[in-house]
Amino acid sequence: MDWLRAHAVKLTALALVIAVFAAPVLAFIWMTSAPGKSWQGLLPALTATEIDLAKRLRSHVEAIASEPHNTGHPEAFERSARYIERTLASYGYQVTTQPFDEGHARNIEVTLVPDDGPGPTLVIGAHYDSALNATGANDNGSGAAALLELARLLIDLQARTSFPIRMVFFANEEPPFFKTDRMGSLVYAERLKDSGERVGAMWSLETMGYFSDRPDSQRYPFPLSLRYPDTGDFIAFVGTTSSRALVRKTVMAFREVAQFPSVGGSAPGLVQGIDWSDHWAFEQMGVPALMITDTAPFRYPHYHRVEDTPDKLDYPRLARVVAGLERVIRSWRTDP
Repeated sequence: MDWLRAHAVKLTALALVIAVFAAPVLAFIWMTSAPGKSWQGLLPALTATEIDLAKRLRSHVEAIASEPHNTGHPEAFERSARYIERTLASYGYQVTTQPFDEGHARNIEVTLVPDDGPGPTLVIGAHYDSALNATGANDNGSGAAALLELARLLIDLQARTSFPIRMVFFANEEPPFFKTDRMGSLVYAERLKDSGERVGAMWSLETMGYFSDRPDSQRYPFPLSLRYPDTGDFIAFVGTTSSRALVRKTVMAFREVAQFPSVGGSAPGLVQGIDWSDHWAFEQMGVPALMITDTAPFRYPHYHRVEDTPDKLDYPRLARVVAGLERVIRSWRTDP
């Protein structure tokens, strides 16, 4: 009987060892798995609509982000804000602003209102300030331009959508404001929560315009390199683990309608880069939120540099992404 007990002890110890090693692996697979199948192979020819969209995106980026623009460069910051406001008004929107930081910055918002009783709101946001002395074409002229074009493409949903869609251009995302009470998206998210409005999801459009077909052009914080491709030709849908369900829902919806490579996954906020955008602010309010991005410093060589200029971006591919996101929004359902 002693040998049976010894054998049982060894089996128990072995099972514990397997569990200790298997649990992190299973957790990693759980976090980084995404439904559906990413587009592979050659991209289809651009449609006439996408060609026009690419031209419009470039025009927006050049207007918003051809010079450093933030509270340290107030005149350029004001030019960027006024361009966004004029463009939204030209589409037929009523533009509202939210001044904060003692009037040195303002968020800019337009809303698509529903046709009847509102379902949970979808917030789509992009910051329009650049980092310090960076020009900010990709970070985040690309996200702001994408949001401007989504606003144009979706204007026909006014009074026809089944849920409110708030499109917001945030100020003060970049340091030294990031994750402080002077961060535009946090100011906005707090006021939206205080209003009692039910918010179902938030998308942050962040640094979206740089792609590469070169192997080893894509990097990741460890251990994500074990799971994702090393070529930076995709758009990524990223969130913390608390927003995993939203990440999976959005990736699946994009893959159903867009012929463009995509990855998706969630990870704890302590993983480098996972919460580096305005979605962080909404998660503080308990709102599921994600970032749609080209992965910024893990791919883009000009991140937060003066060299981040409009000529560095791939507007045709950005147009494909924006066209895909438009289709996702049109088919979006507020249920889980």
